[in-house]
Amino acid sequence: MKNTEKKEKNKNPRLTEQQQFICDQLSGKNRPVRTDKLIKELGVTDVPAFIQDLSALERAGEVIITKKNNVRSVRGSGLVKARIVSVSRGFCFAKPEEGDDVYIPIDDTMSALPGDRVVLSLHSDDKGICGRVCSVYCYGDRTAVGTVKRFHGKPELHADAFYQSPIEIVKNKLDAHEGEKILVKVRYSPDGRKLTCTPLKVYGEAECARICADAIIDALGIPHEFSEEVLSEAKRINKAGVTPADLNGRADLRNEAIFTIDGADAKDLDDAILVKRLGEEFELSVHIADVSHYVTDGSPLDLEALERGTSVYFADRVIPMYPTDISNGICSLGAGEDKLAFSAFMKFNGSGKMLDYRFEKTVIHSKVRGVYSEVNAILDGTAAPEIREKYACVDSVLSDALALYKILDKAADRRGNVHFSSEESQFMLDENGVCIGLKARESGTAEKMIEQFMIAANTAAATLAKKAKIPFVYRVHESPDPEALQRAAMLLRVVGVDARSICGNPKPADIDRILAETKGTPYEEIVSNVLLRAMAKARYDTEPLGHFGLALWDYCHFTSPIRRYPDTFIHRMLSELTAGKPQASITKKYYAKAEDAAALSSEYELRAVNAERRTEDCYMAEYMSRFIGEEFDGTICSVVDNGFFVRLENSAEGMVHLDDLPDDDYEYDGLASLHGKLSGKTFRVGDSIRVRVAAARISTGRVALALAFAR
Repeated sequence: MKNTEKKEKNKNPRLTEQQQFICDQLSGKNRPVRTDKLIKELGVTDVPAFIQDLSALERAGEVIITKKNNVRSVRGSGLVKARIVSVSRGFCFAKPEEGDDVYIPIDDTMSALPGDRVVLSLHSDDKGICGRVCSVYCYGDRTAVGTVKRFHGKPELHADAFYQSPIEIVKNKLDAHEGEKILVKVRYSPDGRKLTCTPLKVYGEAECARICADAIIDALGIPHEFSEEVLSEAKRINKAGVTPADLNGRADLRNEAIFTIDGADAKDLDDAILVKRLGEEFELSVHIADVSHYVTDGSPLDLEALERGTSVYFADRVIPMYPTDISNGICSLGAGEDKLAFSAFMKFNGSGKMLDYRFEKTVIHSKVRGVYSEVNAILDGTAAPEIREKYACVDSVLSDALALYKILDKAADRRGNVHFSSEESQFMLDENGVCIGLKARESGTAEKMIEQFMIAANTAAATLAKKAKIPFVYRVHESPDPEALQRAAMLLRVVGVDARSICGNPKPADIDRILAETKGTPYEEIVSNVLLRAMAKARYDTEPLGHFGLALWDYCHFTSPIRRYPDTFIHRMLSELTAGKPQASITKKYYAKAEDAAALSSEYELRAVNAERRTEDCYMAEYMSRFIGEEFDGTICSVVDNGFFVRLENSAEGMVHLDDLPDDDYEYDGLASLHGKLSGKTFRVGDSIRVRVAAARISTGRVALALAFAR
């Protein structure tokens, strides 16, 4: 799917119209301009407001204001904005908004640290593309998390990320000891050439996954405590419950056989379903917790949710986007309770085509608190009598739901929906929060059925918004980069998969065809992982750019307002639309807010995913630390120049380092294999291999493996 509705390339959605105008006028100037001259050129009448706009542009990294009060356009001067991603002794690396990381010598960093946003000038030397920091326009929090170690009797921090060299610990007032995980404040020495740090918080023993999770949350700046103001607002709303006034203007569906299906441990139940067979057609209604009824625009709860963007899920806890009075209380669609919902009603024919849709505010009364494992047992005929009795009141709905799911699933196959294999792990913890079990997470028919129903509701919501031409936050997944696909095709060729069809400008069906051909083979997970990495990252945008993976043009996130901010946000706009508010009024109210919601939600989603993955690595290492010296079967899932990674049958991954392979002169092909020139032995992606667990470092989430025969 191509992006046919691109936004203006150089437009910054965070700027006001006047600030954007100034930025555009400056972009054609490749030299600094005196402020007084610029004021005259632009015919400025309100000078104080103009100076404020210039300051805002400087904070946004659009201009540089020199000590002599000259203004330099970043874009017009050929400079680039970037974020510092790592620091080592003598140099650092920055990630530009486009392109590869840039090397910066220590003398050209302006003492920038990881997380700082900078403006760079670029040049070439014998090391390739190098950069020089021209300005730091937004400072990060300048903190780091790591483990205390001692070197020649002096404590130093070995950071978990971003800092590639140990950092000397000074002013150790918290008495952080060796082996403890700590949070520190990082700074440069007065000469700007040496890093030091001061402990801010001691978490505890670093070789404990639960402690590591605490540190990762702080390291990534994830808000995890609610203010008294936010908690009080949530408590007041929950205590009030569903009032008679809340029911005004709502369709009463309390007698309908509506019910929820979620995981056994889920408490934030934000979606319920009902399916009715209408002759040869089906009516699917998806009932979503009406969070926006309670969380109003600009309220303390709303502003807090915007800063979080999403709930974050760990093996031992959930950091909710809303306080539990909202997420597990008034908005959770518990069985046997009256609940307010925003409902999507959709009609489908026997081929899975959506014939009609509408949205309406409702009140529901869920009949059953469904559980995926129980519903799967009912659907495959293995449910115990007590389980069948529990679902007796929705038995016919389940039957119709299964029939509709099969129709929608086939329709998704026809349009080319890409079916990636899941690589998620399921962790079992003991009463102390220690990981004692690990396995690949399985998805049954019930999970897939609910997923299809949610996709349908999300599609209907996006279609409605697009037709109404109101501001909106779409979920977009752009077409993959051709170079990434080319590399993926070359790698797949190594394992015997002909992937030439994905080169050029493939359709989603071309990707899915390869996944289908390798399903059930030893290469299924490898192929899925390679292709998944070649895909663009899904994100939020105010333009309907399409969703490549789902092979859909119009898509959004409507169905999880308890745990995702975009869902709550678009509920507000759709609520006003369905209430008959004019398009012009909705546009005026939400246009700028939609830009912010899309940008921030995309950013905070990446933060949450990063936190979840890093924490899972720690729990995985904690589990594998029980098996030091034991052997496992696995598959080589990726190869790098200094070794290869192996995925075990229990879903854990570890690395076999080059140093732990038999002595040889190994050659890396730059793609998928290491070849021993002396022995002729080759280690290739997709190869089955037996390995031994050599080490597991919980603090970094790394598992070291060795060949089983190499003792």
